[in-house]
Amino acid sequence: MKRVFVNLATAAPVVTGMVFAQNPPAKSPSKKSAPNPAVARGKELFTKKCSVCHNADSDSKKIGPGLKGLSRRGTFTVKREKVTDQSLKAWIENGDALMPPFRDALEADQVKDMVAYVKTL
Repeated sequence: MKRVFVNLATAAPVVTGMVFAQNPPAKSPSKKSAPNPAVARGKELFTKKCSVCHNADSDSKKIGPGLKGLSRRGTFTVKREKVTDQSLKAWIENGDALMPPFRDALEADQVKDMVAYVKTL
């Protein structure tokens, strides 16, 4: 009987060491780690077409309102209209009294990409 007890006492640290020596399980990719190509394209377009008038990293006004946090605010600064994919699309395409329309400057897919990006601000 003593042998069994001694063997278990010797084996326990070895088994414990083997368990802790294993690599931890791989983390499943989070949503933020997988880049969205539409957002990346939208950011590039925003930089070229919109950043002259709008801040992306601030809610402070440039020529037009800063867009950081637009989705969290829930309404547009000027119209107080609810921010949705459809209202963002209409705003980009048609502009308003203070913003020129981009309907002729952007293709439909580009507008979708821009909407995807603006929603991340």
